[in-house]
Amino acid sequence: MQRLAPAKINLFLHVGERRADGYHDLQSLVVFADCGDRIDAAPAPVTRLQVSGPYAAGLDAGETNLVLRAAAALRQWARAGGHATTDIELSLEKNLPVASGIGGGSSDAAATLHLLASLWELPVPPDELHRLGRSLGADVPVCLRARATIMSGDGDLLAAAPDLPGFAMVLVNPGVAVATADVFAGLQVRTGSRPLAWPRRFASLRELVVFLDRTSNDLATPAKRIAPAIMQAERALVQSQDCLLARMSGSGATCFGIYPDIDAAHRAASALRARYADWWIEAAAPLAA
Repeated sequence: MQRLAPAKINLFLHVGERRADGYHDLQSLVVFADCGDRIDAAPAPVTRLQVSGPYAAGLDAGETNLVLRAAAALRQWARAGGHATTDIELSLEKNLPVASGIGGGSSDAAATLHLLASLWELPVPPDELHRLGRSLGADVPVCLRARATIMSGDGDLLAAAPDLPGFAMVLVNPGVAVATADVFAGLQVRTGSRPLAWPRRFASLRELVVFLDRTSNDLATPAKRIAPAIMQAERALVQSQDCLLARMSGSGATCFGIYPDIDAAHRAASALRARYADWWIEAAAPLAA
């Protein structure tokens, strides 16, 4: 059995003040791309993880890996409820850059939970799956949804996004990793987490772009101080043909550009690859609900 662990894109990200528990309230519109890592699972004599792919180097395949942690958490839930599980060999094909602001590890964990719940035929209620995801990381619950979502609270409050028009994206990472903790440590200006006025639907791509243009990613400024290459990546997208808006995703360093359709995105991605051969560049479409 195989499952896609899609890239998570924050179309905007507003951060509030630091709370007493150390977390920040935030608000974000999240979409998921039709590209990402891949998780395979098959019966095996012992449970283990193999990691391959262009970004496998340096990844720990031991018990601290979020894929194995997700498997262990689901197995523990199953045993507590008297459900049988089997040993499995998990394979992670790491196609997304590490520490890049597009939820790679969280999406891997979410895909593993879905995959093993199906493989083991476990009747996991949605709220319990959410709780298991939450125990693995703040972004895992939204990755379990893997569709356009409004995130708020500290990432634990999830609501369906308004209907979105069709569009495509180009994702660009300039080959630098940025630690989320370092970015938050440098955060000085916060837009806040006050609720936005959301339309019921975006009737056109122009309406969506105008809405997003009034928002921001509060983490972009501190991330760019740490990794100035983010500015170059964002500028390259802005200057590409047919780009309607470009911004950094999450805590960086991946940036995205919005394009009217997938053909325009592929043309832009091809032109960018010709100029920046050492960057990770992908044309992608948002996953449907």
